[in-house]
Parts: sequence; structure tokens; C-alpha cells
Amino acid sequence: MSAEWAPDIFGYLDYREYLRDYYDAAKEAVSAFSYRYFSRRAGFSSPNYLKLVSDGDRGLTPKSLEKMIKGLELDREEARFFRALVGFGQAKSAEEKNEYFESVSASQQFRSARRIDSSMFEYLSRWYYPAIREMAARPDFKNDPKWIAGELFPPITAKQAQQALDVIFDLGLLETDGEKVWRGNPNLTTGHEVGSLAAGNYHRQMLEKGAQSIETVPREHREISGMTMCINDEKFLELKERIHSFRESLMEVAERDDGDNPDRLYQFNLVFFPLTKWDEE
Repeated sequence: MSAEWAPDIFGYLDYREYLRDYYDAAKEAVSAFSYRYFSRRAGFSSPNYLKLVSDGDRGLTPKSLEKMIKGLELDREEARFFRALVGFGQAKSAEEKNEYFESVSASQQFRSARRIDSSMFEYLSRWYYPAIREMAARPDFKNDPKWIAGELFPPITAKQAQQALDVIFDLGLLETDGEKVWRGNPNLTTGHEVGSLAAGNYHRQMLEKGAQSIETVPREHREISGMTMCINDEKFLELKERIHSFRESLMEVAERDDGDNPDRLYQFNLVFFPLTKWDEE
């Protein structure tokens, strides 16, 4: 088990941040501690290997990862968690990041320490979680997993609906007095890496649902169109700003209280992306 003075590894999502905090805590607790001291204990030939990794100048290979675990003196559960943190931090694709985050969030200690990160990731990574929250605007909404499961298209299971409700209520995104249910507006924030990964999961799923709707939804109940245009960077920024304004105007119309009772749930996606290479400058 790691030393008593060491920071709680389960409160971290960035392994490099943990290493920096570990070094600071070690310097304060152990007078002889230094980068060279740590390298000798871990078995690194480079005297400042911990600093190189902490600063992002080096990554960890499978071999150096095990040496780092030895130097940090992590126990079995802490080591398993640290391996998942490193995998998450060094993943090259969204698929890899999702896989490693699932391993990270499987830890009860992490879920306790980072409840918002874990729950918001789950909320945004499953298309029907935001859908269920929005459904609560319907006057006939029922806080009943079986009813919710059958109303969604495509339908989900009652078990999935119950799991979703548990997370949504836990986050305060839905509230209830025991009879009525309404949408809450909590001020929730999450780490950039988790937020961007979860948002990517959400958009990928909704784009996939949009493609499927071409075959599954009658034309009179959907609107899908597109255009291809040749523009410059200045025009791109102008169009992007107009898209933002348009999206806000649609939300204003949707949320306007003019006496109508909403009875169905729609998803709106607008995709605007390049078809030729672009200059990173």
C-alpha cells in the first residue's frame, strides 16, 4: 500500500497530475527524497525519469509502467487503477479511451471521489439518458421504467430505463416530489477529458441514429438534407456563427411556453465539416 502521506490515487483522472502531486508530497514527508532517489528505488537508469513523465516529455511503456508502480509502492488495487489511468491518458483513439475509462470508473473508490465525472460520462455516453430527461417535459410522463422503455424509439429495456433514471435523479437533472417529475437545472461540471470524450460518444450515437432514421422513420416525420459548398476561412467562421444563432433560435421556439403540450421527442443534428484538407494555422 502506498505511503500514508501519498495523495489518494483514486481521486485522479490524469496520471501525470498524480505523479506531480506525489513528488511534492514525498519531498515534504521524506527529507532524502529526490528524482534520483525515486529512480533508484524504481529501477530507472535515468535519474530524472519521474520528472520527464510528470512533465509530459516521456510516456510509459509496459515495462517502465511496472517500474513506476514499484517506485510508487502501490498495492494491488492501486496498481490496477494506475495502469488504467495510464492507458486512458495515453490512448490514441476514442475507442481506446472509452475502454480504459470503463476500467477506471469500475473502481468504487473512483466513483466515490469523482461522482460527477463518472455519472456525467455515463449520462452522455448513452443516447437515451438525455432523451429520458427531455421526455419529462411531456404532461403524460410517467416515472415508470417499463413505460419509458416502450415510449422510446428504438425501444430500450426496462432495466436500462431504471439505470438511466437512477443516474439522472442522482445528478439532479430530474427532480420529483413523489408524484410529479420535472427537469432540474444543476450546475454540473466535469473534467475536460471526460467531458469531451462523453460528448464525442453522444454525438456519434446521435449521428448513427440519424442515419438509421432514413430507413426506419417515414419521410413525413423526419427532415434530412445537405449541401456541399466551396468557401474560405472567413466565410466558414461566418457560417459557423450563423449555425450557433440558428440553433439558439430553435431552442427558444421549442422551450416557448405558449400553452401547447409536447407529446413527442425529436433529435436535431446539424453537421458542418470539411471535405478537403485544411491548414492547421
